Amino acid sequence: MKPNLLILASLTILLSLIINYLSTHFSPPKTIEDIWKNLNRIPIQGAVGPESFAFDPLGEGPYTGVSDGRIIKWLQNENRWIDFATTSPKRDGCEGRPHDQHHMSEHICGRPLGLAFNKMSGHLYIADAYLGLHMVGPEGGQATKLVTQAQGISFKFINGLDIDQNSGDVYFSESSSYFHRRNYILLSVSGDKSGRLLKYDPKGKQVTVLVENLRYPNGVALSKDSNYILIAETPNCRILKFWLKTSRAGILEVFAQIPGFPDNIKRNLKGEFWVGIYSRRGRFAKWIISNPWFGKFLLKLPVDPMRLQSVLTNWGGSGLAMKMNEEGNIVRILEDKSRKTWRSISEVEERNGTLWIGSITEPYAGMCNTSLG
Repeated sequence: MKPNLLILASLTILLSLIINYLSTHFSPPKTIEDIWKNLNRIPIQGAVGPESFAFDPLGEGPYTGVSDGRIIKWLQNENRWIDFATTSPKRDGCEGRPHDQHHMSEHICGRPLGLAFNKMSGHLYIADAYLGLHMVGPEGGQATKLVTQAQGISFKFINGLDIDQNSGDVYFSESSSYFHRRNYILLSVSGDKSGRLLKYDPKGKQVTVLVENLRYPNGVALSKDSNYILIAETPNCRILKFWLKTSRAGILEVFAQIPGFPDNIKRNLKGEFWVGIYSRRGRFAKWIISNPWFGKFLLKLPVDPMRLQSVLTNWGGSGLAMKMNEEGNIVRILEDKSRKTWRSISEVEERNGTLWIGSITEPYAGMCNTSLG
């Protein structure tokens, strides 16, 4: 066996053991509800990874970004997806190729992640991991690029997004100023703390850095009164709270410590927060995350990290999501106990009695009634 293949095989075995450990060591504080047998899977043609969802001011959708760079819209009455928008004008070769090769062209075709509509204007704001913050009108089409850097540092990996519907301000996370999205596993174990929380003012067309030195900040969600914003800090398995208003403005504190690696956060109409969780955390994973030298060791190996990540996504995790109240207490846990339907969950969007389930790995979106979840 060639040295590089031997290294890759060894690392795959090691990290698959980690993932297996993650899947079997977890004692949740609440009863786990296994709702996946009642889940309706909605296939996506030609792509995978409906990572985040958004509904327009008319309640239509959801809209979601997928792995070949498209933003697609669900037509409920016609029971199908249609193309709505793109962030990159360079679309030659983006569609039609096998979806397991999409990571190779993300920097060209774009990879839309966080989505949110301004309900007053009807514009959709898009956090494209590679191409920066974009906006597109109600008719869709080619999105307009708004900003690609802050304080002289170009964006490498922007991620979660939410909008203050009163001011129109757009809040978004930059997961790293060093790693690109396709290297998210290396980012998780490297100890990198170059992540930032940012705010874009659409009136002044200015971007402001609110928080720096974050470790892989991921999803963001404003509180119902917009007094604070939650930030998922993935490797540390916690949700942070950054105060925007009141006498506590400017203070960053821990909102909740959770037993897994959080992805996106979405608020429902009651003011509760759904947290999508990539995987659960076991003792071994905790050790790796706590020892960044291991990640630095991986960076020096002559192995394509994209190949390694592609192998790892095929090893079974179990889809997990949690609903938290405004005090940071977990009030509901959903899990795929069969470990067959969902290997990871990126987001849960609660809308009109329905839960929409997203994942960065699956070729479909999930939908189920909230009474079952």
